[in-house]
Amino acid sequence: MIAEPISTLAELSPVYGVLSLPGGGEMVILALVMLLLFGAKKLPELARSLGESVGQFRKGKTEADLEAQLAEAKLKEARESAQKKSDVS
Repeated sequence: MIAEPISTLAELSPVYGVLSLPGGGEMVILALVMLLLFGAKKLPELARSLGESVGQFRKGKTEADLEAQLAEAKLKEARESAQKKSDVS
């Protein structure tokens, strides 16, 4: 008997359905719950601080990526110079 291929990601992982992104209805319910918990005056502050946090995270990620690329370039350069020295000897 030949096994059939897995056709959807949901069949691949039972956790996929739980971790999927919320749809429109879920977003409305989430917004209402947040409004009830924090109030109308606090929501703009929370959204602003969340936006700043995401911006700082992206900035840190970009800096880390650049540092990793620089380190990789230096390592490649060091390997090439070591290879040239060993070829000359």
